[in-house]
Amino acid sequence: MSSSETPCLSIAIARMSTPVANHFATWVVQSPDWNGYVHHDSSWPDALSQTWQAWLELFSPDSVPNRLCSGGTAHLPLNATSDSGRQLSYSTRLMQQLGINLWQWLFQGPIQASLHRSQGIAIGQELPLRIRLDLRDADLIPIPWETMQPQAGQPAISLSQYLWFSRTTFDVNPLPQRLAAQKLNILLVLGENQVQNSGRLLNVSESFNLGEEQTSCLPQLKLEEEAIALSSAFEQCGIDLQGNQIETHVSCSVKTLIQPTVEQLISELETDRYNILFYAGHGVPAPDGGLLFLRPNTTINGTELAQVLVRCGIILAVFNTCWSAQPAVETLPEASNPLFQAIPSSSLAKVLIHHGVPAVLGMRDSITDSEALSFIQAFARALGERLSVDQAVAVARQQLLALYKFNQPAWTLPILYMHPEFDGVLVQPLEKIKTEMPNTAVTGFGTIPRAWLRLVSPAVNTPIQAWPLDTGLVRVGRGEGNDVIISEQWVSSKHAEIFCRHSSDGKSQPNYFLKDFSRYGTLVCNHEGWQRIHHQEITLISGMQLKFGSSQGQMLEFMIESQS
Repeated sequence: MSSSETPCLSIAIARMSTPVANHFATWVVQSPDWNGYVHHDSSWPDALSQTWQAWLELFSPDSVPNRLCSGGTAHLPLNATSDSGRQLSYSTRLMQQLGINLWQWLFQGPIQASLHRSQGIAIGQELPLRIRLDLRDADLIPIPWETMQPQAGQPAISLSQYLWFSRTTFDVNPLPQRLAAQKLNILLVLGENQVQNSGRLLNVSESFNLGEEQTSCLPQLKLEEEAIALSSAFEQCGIDLQGNQIETHVSCSVKTLIQPTVEQLISELETDRYNILFYAGHGVPAPDGGLLFLRPNTTINGTELAQVLVRCGIILAVFNTCWSAQPAVETLPEASNPLFQAIPSSSLAKVLIHHGVPAVLGMRDSITDSEALSFIQAFARALGERLSVDQAVAVARQQLLALYKFNQPAWTLPILYMHPEFDGVLVQPLEKIKTEMPNTAVTGFGTIPRAWLRLVSPAVNTPIQAWPLDTGLVRVGRGEGNDVIISEQWVSSKHAEIFCRHSSDGKSQPNYFLKDFSRYGTLVCNHEGWQRIHHQEITLISGMQLKFGSSQGQMLEFMIESQS
């Protein structure tokens, strides 16, 4: 996968083993500035614990406490006013104060200086700055870092058009080679509509500790209605708010599975080349990556789901289910008061990222159907406009804020995790789309046979992505200017070209050729086995396999559509 052109600042936070309680190390893992790799140690302040506790009591009263909570009362300014002089509500002041306190704690000392240098680089390049936060202590994960803001009157970090915010983890499997898709191909899975446990409703602390045999009684879902609404939201991603078709919209296809078995889900993922999995239904945190309820007496956990999503090339997984971005918890036995210890790397979102899913969107807390649908509609429209995943989430989050107001938690609920190697590109940006010859054009060259270059998975020997050769000329290489970008060290910046050539008399069938320009050559496989060509031109035959630069490289396959 090609590296992102957007500057990126990645920051990690981990608890330190010191006599001082709640002492953390913060350091820069990735920076656009070579002088930006800095480190800072600090303790979690009592005032921030008090504000966080007050935030939980107001916005999430059923949440379980942890070591960063405080029983004290937050010190909120009683006479806080807005710019217009109107007194702010308590909820607005609390939302704002938590965001400011989190920003001031994270971006202090050398970390703040690294941020400012990174912002300067991004501004100089006329680009946004991508910020990723790697929370390596489980107690930090439930905190809504998305509310961070430098001061009152400035947008929260997750709402800014100049800062693209997401969470990440660097304890990951590497991503396979994969380029931006040409369309949105979505598998919409609707899970069990009602989950029972002895006829009673479990509270959040109980549901956070569910085992395989335990389930909670959750509100009944209207699956058919939700399927129609969600499918409509995705299928209208190429239509603007006024109902007009967007000229450069991305085509989108949606297939719906309602209460599938595990076997049906896996079979469908393996059958078609989906790039988005969307799950709507009930789910709860669990030690193995959360638990999704597909149908009565049928569940799948995050660890099991991760295997098939990675194998089938899913780029984005979206979970419209409560607590899908929350870790499971266990009770601290030595605590005199009922406190809970979060289990590291147990949330559904984080488990999928660990296994190599490029992007996962989950929910930090419970979310209503109306909030979720509003978010998905805006998110789908942003993806249809070819925005990156993190930028699309910011746009959809702004929609939630506009509809449900700043002083309500709806806009803070979606949590985006992105793999550190993923550049956020789901569908090809408009500026990189090739100018193509229209199908109705009349030329003196005749028609070009439809052909594809397909990336083949060696594990199952099946294609996982394809690039059409519609223009009759495709450039392959490691550089950004190529049509097919292969980020492997043995691939040259300008490695090869694949092109279609017509006969001079225009009567013979046109053929495709490959011409090598590289340092190490291109391996081609035909009836005589693998052969290396170097600065040569060869005729391509449908079904011919290619490896660029090395026998260890990923295998691609050239295919021509049958004319029969």
